[in-house]
Amino acid sequence: MRVAVVGAGPAGVRAVEQLVRAGVTPTWIDEAPDGGGRIYQRPPAGFRRDAHALYGFEAKRAASLHAALDALKPRTDWRPETLAWHIRPQARTLYALQGGVQQEIGYEALLLCTGAMDRVVPLPGWTRPGVTTLGAAQIALKAQGCAIGRRVAFLGTGPLLWLAAYQYAKAGVEVAAVLDTTPFATKLAAAPGLLRAPATLAKGLYYIARLRARRVPVAEGVVPLAMEGDAAGVAALRWRDAAGREQVTACDAVAFGWGLKPEAQLADLAGVPFAFDPVQRNWVPQRDRAGRTPLPGLYLAGDGAGIGGADVAELAGARAALALLEDAGQGVDAALIAHLDGALRRQARFRAALERAFPFPAALAAGMADDTILCRCEAITAGELRAAAAEESAMVPAPEVNRAKAFSRVGMGRCQGRVCGPAGAELLAAALGCTVEEVGRLRGQPPVKPIPIQPKRGDRLLA
Repeated sequence: MRVAVVGAGPAGVRAVEQLVRAGVTPTWIDEAPDGGGRIYQRPPAGFRRDAHALYGFEAKRAASLHAALDALKPRTDWRPETLAWHIRPQARTLYALQGGVQQEIGYEALLLCTGAMDRVVPLPGWTRPGVTTLGAAQIALKAQGCAIGRRVAFLGTGPLLWLAAYQYAKAGVEVAAVLDTTPFATKLAAAPGLLRAPATLAKGLYYIARLRARRVPVAEGVVPLAMEGDAAGVAALRWRDAAGREQVTACDAVAFGWGLKPEAQLADLAGVPFAFDPVQRNWVPQRDRAGRTPLPGLYLAGDGAGIGGADVAELAGARAALALLEDAGQGVDAALIAHLDGALRRQARFRAALERAFPFPAALAAGMADDTILCRCEAITAGELRAAAAEESAMVPAPEVNRAKAFSRVGMGRCQGRVCGPAGAELLAAALGCTVEEVGRLRGQPPVKPIPIQPKRGDRLLA
């Protein structure tokens, strides 16, 4: 049986583990130089910080995942630094790029473990040098052994905000402030649900306590206003506290983000239907609890199928692989399936509480100032999208984000709306007086990320 697996993070590793155990030799590709995903990203050779310094409480889990990864590589067709950029589901073909060479990978079953990316709300000054997402700040620390600045402000909401700030403080970087847009009362209201995973909750409380013990300024229920500075970089973060007073935090770097969004472009290109998750305010590809999609032979696991975190990704990866094997007629361990299903149900209840505790600030996105750059790829402002929405509504009564894209070019750049899309949809819905679900989602287009095009000898290029 020809099986391909895309992604070597927590979901991909545990999926391949089950496949190899069943005697399958999958083609296994990952865009990064090595596996582990963003959460357990490996540092380069010669890196001096040990696993405990890099991963904290998750050091043992990271070490276990890395050990499994290394053991599995020689038992698979392992292809690192390989970008999967298109799928033709009718032909059961995956298109990839490795080392500048195009590849066509045939498969009978395909498991996508494509992970997630930061979800942001564009703010005035967010395109200045020194402003990154929370995930990018983590990558700099883990994979490059450096900080994004000497005095870093952290802005947003969710567990990643507090984790990244704690990791920077522990590494010796001056943390200028941790500014959470979620009021304390909102988190408190979700506390009973968070107690479903007491160990995870305890780790989060520890990060907050350690930051406060270091006398890091912390504020909750804030409204961010702007990243200030000049062409050389950011110099300060201006914000409004819960009492409505304007504050300015001096800094030379800002890491910001509001949770994560699935990297589901490949599932989209394969034709998997999507549904809007009102709790996460994300569009997610449809699949059952085992990871089966409505398309035969196509399976999903991990954050690329819906945000659940690293623990859920490991469980879901193993479960999807077992579903794949079961559908192929192979015997599977019923007791293991029951264990995984139970664990996933418990984690789903905790995740719902976590989303309520750290909601995406839809009002902040909808109220974006007109002169704010919304789509940095195409340099389109929020005001230009609002103007396009007004023009569109006069011509086409039904609101739709892809028509707004055609009118404004928002989402036509290199990232295809992966960065500006969620905030742009909130802004568009507010401008048109409808729900964000009604405006829909930006459709994926191949290639999912930019790829080089090498003309053949004799081809003529237009000037």
